[in-house]
Amino acid sequence: MCLAIPSKIIKIEDSKATVDVYGAQRDISLMLLEEPVNIGDYVIVHAGFAIQKLQEDVAKETLGYFNQYLSMQEGLEGDYNDKPKKKRLKRGKRSLKQQ
Repeated sequence: MCLAIPSKIIKIEDSKATVDVYGAQRDISLMLLEEPVNIGDYVIVHAGFAIQKLQEDVAKETLGYFNQYLSMQEGLEGDYNDKPKKKRLKRGKRSLKQQ
């Protein structure tokens, strides 16, 4: 299964582009797109190729769902990290020699 996150085009050179998703930037190919794209457009990327151009409102709605999911995950991780941790016994060189 592939999870497609809308990627915003921030740079275009010939048939290649640089996209940004949550601050992570990646170079992709535009060769499979049937319609032209511009800087600021959103695309779906699969295996390094833009495969679909998205309308901005659809892209932002989808990113909103991802933001909700990520917020929920952060809450779950916070619950996990709040549990008491088992204490590990530290052994110094001296105690190892005595055993």
